[in-house]
Amino acid sequence: MLVLLPPSETKAPGGDGAPLDLTALTAPELTGVRTEIAEALVKLADDVPASRAALGLSPKQDAEITRNAQLWTSPTRPALERYTGVLYDALDVGSMTRAQRGRADRRLAVGSALFGLVRGHDRIPAYRLSAGSALPGLPSLRALWRPVLSPVLADVDELVVDLRSGSYAALAPVPGAVTVDVVSERPDGSRSVVSHFNKAHKGRVARLLALTTAEPTDVVRLRSLLRRAGLHVEHDGGTALILVVPAS
Repeated sequence: MLVLLPPSETKAPGGDGAPLDLTALTAPELTGVRTEIAEALVKLADDVPASRAALGLSPKQDAEITRNAQLWTSPTRPALERYTGVLYDALDVGSMTRAQRGRADRRLAVGSALFGLVRGHDRIPAYRLSAGSALPGLPSLRALWRPVLSPVLADVDELVVDLRSGSYAALAPVPGAVTVDVVSERPDGSRSVVSHFNKAHKGRVARLLALTTAEPTDVVRLRSLLRRAGLHVEHDGGTALILVVPAS
């Protein structure tokens, strides 16, 4: 089972790993596009106003531009420790045992605007680049990634659970992947799409899937696994699951 996670805009600082080595990352066939985007991002950092405009940053976020400028020289850390925020707080890799962390590293991967795809153990630096960003002189990130990343994901010969947000899923859709939508249900039975806590619920699902010793091979078995864990999950056919949570 491969679980695809969205990245986060926020990143943990520092690290104790050697500087970025793109050839050491998962899916080395992505190295060419990774290099092209990384070099463009570092070059863009020389122009602070242009970086702010391209990356959607305010002057108070200029430290993010400095991070991009130091992309080739700053220390690295495993991807599952680099990304932070609501989803990764719920995933809570820091509380996992060594065996659990090993399973998480094998099962979890993060969609990235800069790297395309990284596994949990891949060492990466802090950076700032979102799927919707437009880098001067380059095609859209979607145009860059889809031709090379789509075949990589299509070659995955296990169940894919795609928890990426829409903009990252658009970089390289995975036909046949299981998706999970989160809806809240009020006492009167009415429902609405969860927005604010969506990431937290997906983080809990990701943690469950990272830690289970089960190996679901299709959407029905995955639904059963989630239900046994106490989640209210509905499936009306196809590959989409609906996680129903009480309205807060």
